[in-house]
Amino acid sequence: MNRYQPTIERLKSQGIHSVLTQFCDLHGVAKGKLVPIENLKEWVEQGAGFAGPSIAGTGLPRFGARSEYYGRVNVDSLRALPFMPGVAHAVCDGFAGGEALDTCSRQLLKSVLKKIEDRGWTLWVGIEPEFFLLKKGHGGQWQVADAQDQLDKPSYDLKAIHRNAAFLEEMRSTLTELGFELQQIDHEDACGQYEINYKFDDALAAGDRYMLFKMTAHVVAEKHGMVFSCMPKPVASAPGSGLHFHLSITDSEGRAIFSDAAGALGLSAQGHQFAAGLLHHADALSALCAPTVNSYKRLASSNSASGTTWSPVWKAYGDNNRSCVVRTVAGRIEWRLPDPSCNVYAALAGTLAAGLDGMDRAMVPPAPCDEDLYERRASGAAMPARLPRSLEEAVTALEANRALCDAVGAAFCAEFIRLKRAEWDAFSLQVSDWELRRYADAF
Repeated sequence: MNRYQPTIERLKSQGIHSVLTQFCDLHGVAKGKLVPIENLKEWVEQGAGFAGPSIAGTGLPRFGARSEYYGRVNVDSLRALPFMPGVAHAVCDGFAGGEALDTCSRQLLKSVLKKIEDRGWTLWVGIEPEFFLLKKGHGGQWQVADAQDQLDKPSYDLKAIHRNAAFLEEMRSTLTELGFELQQIDHEDACGQYEINYKFDDALAAGDRYMLFKMTAHVVAEKHGMVFSCMPKPVASAPGSGLHFHLSITDSEGRAIFSDAAGALGLSAQGHQFAAGLLHHADALSALCAPTVNSYKRLASSNSASGTTWSPVWKAYGDNNRSCVVRTVAGRIEWRLPDPSCNVYAALAGTLAAGLDGMDRAMVPPAPCDEDLYERRASGAAMPARLPRSLEEAVTALEANRALCDAVGAAFCAEFIRLKRAEWDAFSLQVSDWELRRYADAF
């Protein structure tokens, strides 16, 4: 008997005829295919098949038993897609040769999560997606989609929200239909930039939910003649987009192990150790959390057109201090390094592995920072160490940090480093407009 038949019948009664078997490649880009709902047993137990080498970062060969990538459907993730009538979305895990694929980022996160599940703990993550709405102008140049969005300080601009109400309302209604519990929608600190917040979840579900959020936003933005952009800093003079992780861990009794009302910054000793692990491994984590050339335009200590920048440039932590890469708030830890170009599963895996290392080795963080680091820099005072200034520096730091690579997943990190070095090399060959303006007739 097909034990998935009740699920098949339930979905067919909702008009579902196909499953969108979705996974992501090493870069965190959603991939997949449509398959018939009638064969759900095959998609769950064997997986939907893909040519392995056609997917970035699998490391799979062009022939043999391990040349096929199989995306195995997680039955609990099946849900109707409002923007694809008759289609149910399914989150998939990567397999090859009948075994979990060690270069699949979702498998990677599951492996690191097992280390805390064995302790009876649960990692909870709240993700804050920031993004730009862009379009191409007549000359083919990217620009902010809303030409009237030009305020010097555009944060919380209601006029822009009114002009883009149709997009925002469709995002609200579609995300709600997909089970998101929305908390707020606002215009962010750059022209054309928005943030949509929703309720936290356990780490794996949070990663899945963010992938579904991106898929939804791409579709809805396109319907409204715009492009949903996860590029960290598309506008040179404006603040960039982050993807902040709000982190907490509960034990088997539901107690928050980071929180201690009597402790410094409201954190327990374990909370401080976790923060210390993040700071200790921050250079290597930059590669996983800020994985593009453009990421380091965001991670620059420059002023922005709005007069404000929240860029977390320095390896420091402090209570409700947004100028630090680690911000503590209400017994939680906010990790401010990630940006929306990251592979969310890999970034979460690296973040957890680093924090656990800090706890297991009882690392001691530096003294908390109780000042605005941008004002401190302007005063000429000594500064904390800063994060890498380029993708090349970050990838070199990751490659040198064998302990973190092994904790995250050596096979994945090897593929990641290979592809990111190629990305840096490709960028290094480009001649920019800035270089031409500065040097073409200078000498």
